[in-house]
Amino acid sequence: MASIKVLHSCTILTHRIITNRLHILFHFTVTLLLLYYRISHFFNGNSLPALSWALITISEIIFTFIWCLTQAFRWRPLSRTVSIDEIPANMNLEGLDVFVCTADPRKEPTMEVMNTIISALALDYPPGKLAVYLSDDGGSYITLYALKEAFAFSKRWLPFCMKYRIKTRCPEAFFSLAKYEELSITDEFSAKKDELEMKYNLFKRNVEKICEDASNYVVFDRPAHAEMPLLVYVSRERRPSKPYRFKAGALNALLRVSEKFSNGPYLLVLDCDMYCNDPTSARQAMCFHLDPQMSPSLAFVQFPQMFYNISKNDIYDNQARSAYRIKWQGMDGIRGPSLSDTSFYLKRKALYGSPNCEDKHPSEAQRTSGELMKFSSEEEIAILKEAKLLASCNYERNTKWGEEARWTSVYFCPTRPCFLGCTTIDMKDALVQLVKWSSGLLQIGLSRFSPLSYGVSRMSILQSMCYGYFIYQPLYAIAFLIYGIIPQLCFLNGIPLYPKVLSPWFVVFSTVYLSAIGQQLHEVLSDGGTTLTWWNEQRIWVIKSVSGSCFGCLDVFMKWSGIKKTTFRLTNKAVDKDKLEKYEKGEFDFQGATMFMIPLSAMAILNMACFIGGLGGIILRRNYEEMFGQIFLSLFIMALSYPMIQGLLKRSKKEKQ
Repeated sequence: MASIKVLHSCTILTHRIITNRLHILFHFTVTLLLLYYRISHFFNGNSLPALSWALITISEIIFTFIWCLTQAFRWRPLSRTVSIDEIPANMNLEGLDVFVCTADPRKEPTMEVMNTIISALALDYPPGKLAVYLSDDGGSYITLYALKEAFAFSKRWLPFCMKYRIKTRCPEAFFSLAKYEELSITDEFSAKKDELEMKYNLFKRNVEKICEDASNYVVFDRPAHAEMPLLVYVSRERRPSKPYRFKAGALNALLRVSEKFSNGPYLLVLDCDMYCNDPTSARQAMCFHLDPQMSPSLAFVQFPQMFYNISKNDIYDNQARSAYRIKWQGMDGIRGPSLSDTSFYLKRKALYGSPNCEDKHPSEAQRTSGELMKFSSEEEIAILKEAKLLASCNYERNTKWGEEARWTSVYFCPTRPCFLGCTTIDMKDALVQLVKWSSGLLQIGLSRFSPLSYGVSRMSILQSMCYGYFIYQPLYAIAFLIYGIIPQLCFLNGIPLYPKVLSPWFVVFSTVYLSAIGQQLHEVLSDGGTTLTWWNEQRIWVIKSVSGSCFGCLDVFMKWSGIKKTTFRLTNKAVDKDKLEKYEKGEFDFQGATMFMIPLSAMAILNMACFIGGLGGIILRRNYEEMFGQIFLSLFIMALSYPMIQGLLKRSKKEKQ
């Protein structure tokens, strides 16, 4: 047991903690002064329009509220390292089940899904303890055919990876490498590599031909279906009249079905396009799960969600630097991060048991997991029959699937990304994804399960604040819309909303702005980024808030009022060459996102019109000091809106041609 204790180490980032807390104190103080100015002037007989003043005050209160929630991430950040070489060679590692979910081969290219499956099969883990499950919510015969082909190819691919100690075990990624890692290239290796590449290309052509010839990609009304052994295909029952629960329902079905085949105590959940980039990721996760001091309450180890197709400029901020380099590290210091939907190693017990209690097999927990049938493990027909029942529409009814638990988690960000996926490369797909997230999260925030009410009785204040940030982040849309409309209209009419330049209060407003900007710039630069990285993050943050988050808020209202029902929008993972070329050049692609761009376009046009119209009045009145704040704000919005303005001009030019 002594060796188990040194499998991992934790470093509290003391310097960052001190810097963060000093900044929190400073920024919070000046923000309170700013709000005091707003509220005191509102009630002290201010001659300015009350509605405009009230709205701008509300927007600044929203900014302050979300900023306060964000500071929980900065309170106690830490980083971790592991020593997989310290895992005893004779240790009997427990079973690991890998769950991969797909839904539509048109939006989730079949070969990407198969590469994920093959890379999961090739994990550096005892083969007898590893099982991979694919949930196909499309019920597509294309996916089933491709899975059989992938399994056949993997019988040759896995021995090759193990013999030559290949790290990049996703075939598509490996055969695309310019250099083959740190391998000693021999004639034998080259010959075997060329042979496998030919077989992979044949496998790829066969699958692509099936896709081209297909007529029905997805079956929406079907019975449950399962195949085994090591690689298991599951297409759960789907009926239009029955609740479906989308990906969560698919994972629940996989959890139950896997109990009948392998019942691994640990689970790895992956998006269908998120391949395993480091075969040792399972052993890295086990460095935490095997720790006797940490393991009893540890539910999962979360790895960052990273992408192989991010461009140099990353105009859409797809790397999510703020999330994975700041927020998840911060949550790791206060009982651990939240689940990121993919790339996590989860303890199965955490889904039906309680921490620090003896494990109980699901068959002994019928109240929690639903009624289980009794069968002989040697009877394949009985197993398949049971698996179909577990994947049926009605199984979860009157059970406690998805309820209760209190565990800790760990965030681990190794130097070599353990998982790599395909990110969105145009504005439409990025905003469709954001609307989906914003709507779902805000619905929770407006329900009785809000982390700031329901959550505080079950977790620490800091944890509640972290979850509160994710839940209420869509409210940025309201604040940005107010800030993009009210000051501009007041500017047009010569109405000042900010203190004069020589007023002490102007120093307060300037300090709040520079403090917020300075903190973000410092975090970017200290993380190896550039000022261009910082600017891209600022710009896309505003664009997404005014467009995607705005429609997310609207979506919540429509569902609440009964105008619209809950739907599942699948993010398109298929890569278009023209879109990829634009993305790599750093050009925004608004094709198909016209509806999402309406609020931003309107705000950009209004800002320009009010700025041009208001300048004449300023020149006549010579009240530059009073209007300086609004002049700066308009210019800043123009700079942020430049991609939108450029897109409108290009579209207008094309229409004239």
